[in-house]
Amino acid sequence: MDYKSEYKKWCTSSVFDEKTQNELKSIKDEKEIEDRFYRQLSFGTGGLRGIIGAGTNRMNVYTVGKATQGLANFIKSRTGNGSVAIAYDSRIMSEEFALDSALILAANGIKAYLFDSLRPTPELSFAVRYLNATAGIVITASHNPPQYNGYKVYWSDGGQIVPPYDKLIIEEVNKITDYADIKRTDRKTAENNGLLKIVGKEIDDAFISELKKLILNQDAIKSVADELKIVYTPLNGTGNVPVRRVLKELGFRKVWVVPEQEAPDGNFPTLEYPNPEDKKAFAYALNLAKEVGADIVLATDPDADRLGIYAKDCKSGKYIPFTGNMSGLLIAEYELSQKREKGLLPKISRNGALVTTIVSSKMAYAIAEEYGLTVREVLTGFKYIGEQIKLFEDAKAENDGELDYTKGALEYEFGYEESYGCLVGTHSRDKDAVVAVMALCEAAAYYKTKGLTLWDQMQNIYEKYGYYVEDLQSLTFKGADGSQKIVSMMENLRRNPPRKIGGLNVRAVRDYKSGLKKNLTDGAVSAVNLPESDVLYFELEKEGWCCVRPSGTEPKIKFYFGAKGENSDDAGHTVDRIRENLIKLAAVE
Repeated sequence: MDYKSEYKKWCTSSVFDEKTQNELKSIKDEKEIEDRFYRQLSFGTGGLRGIIGAGTNRMNVYTVGKATQGLANFIKSRTGNGSVAIAYDSRIMSEEFALDSALILAANGIKAYLFDSLRPTPELSFAVRYLNATAGIVITASHNPPQYNGYKVYWSDGGQIVPPYDKLIIEEVNKITDYADIKRTDRKTAENNGLLKIVGKEIDDAFISELKKLILNQDAIKSVADELKIVYTPLNGTGNVPVRRVLKELGFRKVWVVPEQEAPDGNFPTLEYPNPEDKKAFAYALNLAKEVGADIVLATDPDADRLGIYAKDCKSGKYIPFTGNMSGLLIAEYELSQKREKGLLPKISRNGALVTTIVSSKMAYAIAEEYGLTVREVLTGFKYIGEQIKLFEDAKAENDGELDYTKGALEYEFGYEESYGCLVGTHSRDKDAVVAVMALCEAAAYYKTKGLTLWDQMQNIYEKYGYYVEDLQSLTFKGADGSQKIVSMMENLRRNPPRKIGGLNVRAVRDYKSGLKKNLTDGAVSAVNLPESDVLYFELEKEGWCCVRPSGTEPKIKFYFGAKGENSDDAGHTVDRIRENLIKLAAVE
């Protein structure tokens, strides 16, 4: 698109308000103008995410409004008027975007259920089904830097939109070429017409009630409630109220919350990056943990769907960080071992499912084997894990209510991804850090009754299943030039697929864009039965693997690596070699 003419239109058209136009007219840097207008902010397969500000390539009431009008048009074409549940986090403009979306829906005759204040993303997923809504919207940029915000869409099953609905909604959004076509009404009119309803406490109570039903060892919690010490930070996001509530109602008494990061604040004043994957985000929490002698240190991201943890190693006195794979696998082992002990797993082997992503730890297969489960591997993104729950339920219904893994009728037991997200239970259809905190604290209580810390238990898991190590490296390339560089790096690897990475032979290459897998040993080509995605995956010898893909939410290209070794150092060295070599192979001038 011609960024200069689009910029001029925004500066002069009466469609855009005075504040927007003044912001744009004040910009003196031509590259800044180009970056704001060289493209439309992409409504991808999950929604929008971008920097807040005026312009077609920014998050503002116009780009958000266009997305909501497109969603409204799709809903009306499919289900008539329908209804939409809307939640938002603590980020800058989140509340404004949420209310504006509700009023656009109301102007289109669609009822909006708007939360009375900020709520976690997993509660929005829960609310969609609780309210029997047609769809859901959550305003959040998850763990992105403070200048970002985002917009995610959910469908009636409570999961993020997936094929075919994602592309159909995108088509409706892209049909809107004039921002003047966005319908709006005022709040009073929407409420008087019964098209805007404010919701809150009733859904909160139902959500927490569902979480508490998942507890397996309440007696263990009770026995160490005065001993287990927990430090928690919501990173100025949505987790503070629900996390503290569920821990209190379960009987945990020694819980400290980081005061500097307790209140919701979209500026994230103590953080460059409100991400529990980032060790720097734990600085305040670890200082507090040392003061009180905490056993575990927990952090949830701004919309409370990701959980990061540190656990104390009593032998050294140090707090050890867990990767998303480690925390997910530890929760999986706890939940599955306790379910088996209590006779809660499916009676027939393979009828239960452990769902994970292609870039997560392969230890999932070893754990599934131990507990007689089927592994379902999906593309990166928890929405694909949530989708599996619905597919399992649909297959079960088609099979007259019977579980039969050969017909896809499985019982969901656990799902996790490497990026610090997991789901215990099926109350939500997205990753849930509130239930993850609950499960992890329950596990810590249970293992404490056995004389073990979570770090001790993690070492036991490695001894039991083998030493799997994984890593991730992201490279950032901003602007139009950066976007093209990412495209070129992916094309380079496709044109020149390596035969060896990190000293390990490449056994097969999976290209999820073409939908094909090529076996490099015998040249055989087969289909990869997952949706089309710009992802390359390399299967290596000795249980090594690596994967590369562009980020769908940030100007980044992501490299994933994994290996199994005789010990953690051995596996780690292999991962280091794979990482160094793959990034060199992808590089372009």
